[in-house]
Amino acid sequence: MKPRFFIFVPLLIGFLLAIAIPQLSNGDRRDEHYKAEREKMVATQMDWRIVRDGRIGVKDKRVLEAMRRVLRHEFVPDSQKSHAYSDSPLPIGYDQTISQPYIVAYMTELLKLKKEHKVLEVGTGSGYQAAVLAELVHHVYTIEIIKELSESAKKRLKHLDYENVTVRFGDGYYGWEEHAPYDAIVITAAPDHIPPPLVQQLKPGGVMCIPVGGRFQIQNLTLVQKTADGSIKTKQMMPVRFVPLTGKH
Repeated sequence: MKPRFFIFVPLLIGFLLAIAIPQLSNGDRRDEHYKAEREKMVATQMDWRIVRDGRIGVKDKRVLEAMRRVLRHEFVPDSQKSHAYSDSPLPIGYDQTISQPYIVAYMTELLKLKKEHKVLEVGTGSGYQAAVLAELVHHVYTIEIIKELSESAKKRLKHLDYENVTVRFGDGYYGWEEHAPYDAIVITAAPDHIPPPLVQQLKPGGVMCIPVGGRFQIQNLTLVQKTADGSIKTKQMMPVRFVPLTGKH
C-alpha cells in the first residue's frame, strides 16, 4: 500500500495552484471582452493614426480616452449587445438609434471641451453621448422628447454613477434656458434649420454641433460658432444621416 502522503501531496499542490492563479468569473470575462472591444473600436474606427478610407480621424486624446471608458454595451438593448462596438448606429426602440461610435467621437471633438465646461445635449436617447460628454466636462444637461427614453436614460446614467448629468423630459428645440448660457451644445437629431433658441443659449465664444437637413434631404453636420460679440459663423463639416428632430416647432 502506498503511503497516504503520496496521495495527499498532489491534492495539496492542486489546491495551492487554484488559490494562487486568479480565476475569472463569467462577469470578469465579459468585462475583459468588452474592454478589448472598446480598444478595437477606438483603434479601427476613430484613431487618426490608423483609420482609412478618407475618414477624418479623431486626435483629441481626452475624447479617445472617454470612448475607451464609456461602456457602450450598457446603452443598447440586450438584443444588440453583441453589436455594441460595431461601426454603425443601432436601434434603441421608439424609432430612435444610438449613433455610430465614430460620429459620437467626432462631434465631441468638434466641441473642444474643457473640464470646467457646461454642455447642453438635445436628444438624450439611451444616454450614451451624455455619458461621453460627462467624462470630459463639469456638467451635462440633456433633453429627450420621448418620455420612456428619458426615464430609462436617467436610471441608466444614475446606475453607472454619472452624477454630473441631469436628464429632462421635454422639447429640446427650445433648449433649457434655466441653465444657460452653455459653453457647448450638441444636437443628436436633425432639424431642417438651426433652432434660434439654441443659438441664443450658447455662450459667446461657445460652439454648437448640429446635423441640419430634412428627413428626405441631404443632412450636413454643421459647426456653429458664436463669437465674442455675439455674431454667428457656420461651417459644414460632413454629410450625415440622423433621425429627425421632433417637437411642436
